[in-house]
Amino acid sequence: MKRLFILITVIVPLLTQAQPQSDHNFNVAKNLDTFNALYKALDMLYVDTLDANETIGTGIKAMLQSLDPYTTFYSADDQQDMRYRVTGKYAGIGSLIRKNLQTGRIIIDEPQADMPAAEAGLKKGDIILAIDDTSMVDKSSDYVSNHLRGEAGTSFLLKVKRPSTGKTLKMKITRRAIQQPSVPYYGMYDEKTGYIHLQQFKEDCAREIRRAVVDLKKQGMQQLLLDLRGNGGGLENEAVSLVNIFVPKDQLVVSNRGKGSQSKKDYRTTVEPIDTIMPLVVLVNDGSASASEITAGALQDLDRAVILGTRTYGKGLVQTSVDLPYNSSLMYTVGKYYIPSGRCIQAINYHHAQGGYVEHVPDSLQRTFLTAHGRTVRDGGGIMPDVEIVPDTMSNLMAYLAMGDSTECVLNYVVDYVARHPQIAPARTFELSDQDFEDFKQLVLKSGFKYDRQSERFIEDLEKMLRFEGYYDDAKAELTSLKAKLNHNLEHDLDFNRKELKIHLAQEILSEYERQAGVIAYGLPHDKQVTEAVKLLNDSERYQQLLKP
Repeated sequence: MKRLFILITVIVPLLTQAQPQSDHNFNVAKNLDTFNALYKALDMLYVDTLDANETIGTGIKAMLQSLDPYTTFYSADDQQDMRYRVTGKYAGIGSLIRKNLQTGRIIIDEPQADMPAAEAGLKKGDIILAIDDTSMVDKSSDYVSNHLRGEAGTSFLLKVKRPSTGKTLKMKITRRAIQQPSVPYYGMYDEKTGYIHLQQFKEDCAREIRRAVVDLKKQGMQQLLLDLRGNGGGLENEAVSLVNIFVPKDQLVVSNRGKGSQSKKDYRTTVEPIDTIMPLVVLVNDGSASASEITAGALQDLDRAVILGTRTYGKGLVQTSVDLPYNSSLMYTVGKYYIPSGRCIQAINYHHAQGGYVEHVPDSLQRTFLTAHGRTVRDGGGIMPDVEIVPDTMSNLMAYLAMGDSTECVLNYVVDYVARHPQIAPARTFELSDQDFEDFKQLVLKSGFKYDRQSERFIEDLEKMLRFEGYYDDAKAELTSLKAKLNHNLEHDLDFNRKELKIHLAQEILSEYERQAGVIAYGLPHDKQVTEAVKLLNDSERYQQLLKP
């Protein structure tokens, strides 16, 4: 009887497990049959002829939208986008383009260094008129971009108009394989501090970082700033290889956990590091996600670096891809990742029942974990920096000018400046003169530029509330006096924000001469978070104290 009892206790759980699985399989088959029958009925009976790509494609998109934003279907036509997302490679001319808000035309915004666009002589502001025999006038950015891209080795005739001369230019350009640089800039900030900016975790980016570290050490680097701000992530194995530069071999960096056995994997460092003791500060912000968070989080959990900046995005999910029929593919979320302390930093729960909804993990539900040295860290909300430094906020005036408006003041000024200056000083020493700024100011004043002054809006809202609550008559005199003092003057606003405007203008100008590397190099001394990071690295006692429990 005892053996029989044991056998029954084993069989009953198996039966209870089998029942939900059977129900699940039945529901899957039932709904697929229903969908198939529904579409066939519509295809035969609906008043108009259905476009299968559109209708079923809409159904696929709706299904995936009920999951998470990282699970994406790529049709045969989208495979180029899929490859670019994974590798950062595409075939084209190597230039950013955008719409000129003043003219409505698509323009060259930033030809990238050593790419076909720059080699052909294209400049910032050039208006794209035609590609071969196809007019690009009044076309969207996506339309123009699709025509600029193509198979590597193919050539086309590009017709542009150059605003600085008014001339129409024709040039033959040959497309080639383009890969966005993972490391657009690295260099020595001062005599002992190195700086590396990592833009994305694409193929071989860790190798680029390793080469940069070796080169900087040859230049005398004794401490390093690794900038991951705005880095949305990419390949997980590249993050592991990057961490490996600074921590010993055979160290656990990240663990993946999902439903299937293939989604359960531990990633360890595999080679000897370059330097395990050099002081290291990693810069992060709310745009640092995924592989950036693996890198920053692992270095934090292992007490190998001080993390400085603001809280990261909080993406603790892992994706992989599978090939589907007809040259399509699916990028889907396969599991969550856990960094060395054992925490998962996913900040959002995606609930799929009853239509699905999104829920941020509240701070009260976050759990605590310990780093290698015993410091307390938390899960469920991204990587919280060891030193929180909020960057300087952009002024309202600067935001309107930087984003572009109907006058395109910044673009027009830069195009004119570049036309008048064949050469300028190197990025680290370049500065706009007071006369240069005065020229820009006069251009803005004469352009008809307008922007929404926030203080005026607050006064208007205050006046409405005073009227609503019945206090307006009592406060009318003070309100009138305040309005008089806040009588905005555009010239005054430009002068007040002179320093910020000059930095932005200088970076826009440098993008034409030294491309992205020059823009980054110029901005470092003006960057509040970089300045604070260097101060920390130079204060050895404080740096070491931050890594203690």
